[in-house]
Amino acid sequence: MVLRVEDTDASKKTQEFVDAIVEPLQWLGLDWDEGPYFQSERLSYHAAAVQQLIDSGHAYFCDLSRDEIDLKAEEAGLPPGYHGWSRDRNVLDGPGVVVRFRAPDEGSTVINDVIRGRVEVKHSTVEDFVIRRGDGSPVFLIANAVDDHDMGITHVIRGEDLLNTAPKVKLLWDALGYGEPPTYAHLPLLTNDQGKKLSKRRDSVALGAFRQEGYLPEAMVNYLALLGWGPADEVEVRPLTEIVELFSLEAVNKAPAMFDVKKLDHINGEYIKALSPAEFVAAAEPWLTGNDTPWPAKAYRPGVVEALAPEVQQRISKLSDATDWLSWLFVAPGDYDEKGWTKAMVKGIAADRVLDRVIDGLETVDFLDPEAIEAMVMRVGNDLTAELDTRVLSQAPVRVALTGGGAGIPLWQAMSLLGRGECLARLRAARARLA
Repeated sequence: MVLRVEDTDASKKTQEFVDAIVEPLQWLGLDWDEGPYFQSERLSYHAAAVQQLIDSGHAYFCDLSRDEIDLKAEEAGLPPGYHGWSRDRNVLDGPGVVVRFRAPDEGSTVINDVIRGRVEVKHSTVEDFVIRRGDGSPVFLIANAVDDHDMGITHVIRGEDLLNTAPKVKLLWDALGYGEPPTYAHLPLLTNDQGKKLSKRRDSVALGAFRQEGYLPEAMVNYLALLGWGPADEVEVRPLTEIVELFSLEAVNKAPAMFDVKKLDHINGEYIKALSPAEFVAAAEPWLTGNDTPWPAKAYRPGVVEALAPEVQQRISKLSDATDWLSWLFVAPGDYDEKGWTKAMVKGIAADRVLDRVIDGLETVDFLDPEAIEAMVMRVGNDLTAELDTRVLSQAPVRVALTGGGAGIPLWQAMSLLGRGECLARLRAARARLA
């Protein structure tokens, strides 16, 4: 695998663009064998190839602007586009002068694509395309042909949207006398859940964004491998080593592949479940210790997270979700979920008496024994049910008082980790609000 940064476009020649290529590859564990090479450092080789094509009559200079080209096409009653106006004008090189490849007038070029099959393009449909810009820089078509040849590239695997450039590169390849061209495989385009091509303006397409949301690299690369391809045994969640053994370009589907975030979440959730508690703590730590957490840094206790990891891992699909499930263990609820409060406290039967008796019970219960805490809280509900001859739920008011909401991980071990003093303080605060 050769890592080549195609930076012939000076406007994109920044370290930011390079990092956007290198860092996601490193994150996914997709290492390369050679490079990174930069096309901007090989301009002399590209210029030499352009000159070779000029000398052999396969290319020529053109000084027409886009407006002049459009005007000539209109005056000649031809479809918009360039129609070889400068082929025989003997234009001299100079500022703003481009170099165009002279496409054959007859015949066709065939690309035998591993995924698309036989792709034939008639030369009569190929205009004399630009291979060197007016500022002297090479267009990616000539740069890629030269660099693919010089670097010994055997397979060019890329998106379907570049299929139309392959015949042009093949024409350049043949005109330069390079011999056998690389094997091409054009992957299916990615679409969103509405069947539209993924767009940078509309959809999340940067790998860095998925990393920031808490997707594991192993899960991400697993999911990406399934876009347009699937193993014969239909087992989709599997390590990269197995994917490498099973994968073949010939089995890639040519139809567009939908980027299904729900499926990605499922796969990521499976990888999160498979982590050991210690591995989960290490993986989730950036989201539990960052500046965006609702608790002060000194309140964070990794031991609490590790103890409760099995419960949290079963409930999240992204590492960033861990904060919502664990926040109450590091900071008291600033407010209560109104829906949960109304259901458990206002409409809940005897919620005031539940809190009173649980507060009394927690004063003496063994806080090192989660089962003892559970038994005491549930006994309060059973006793009140018998006394009032109507069912009284004791867990719901306790949960809202401690967490601020009506749902979450099991309480008992979490309460033990939270501690007697903090649990009592929160229960008393909720009781005062209820009063």
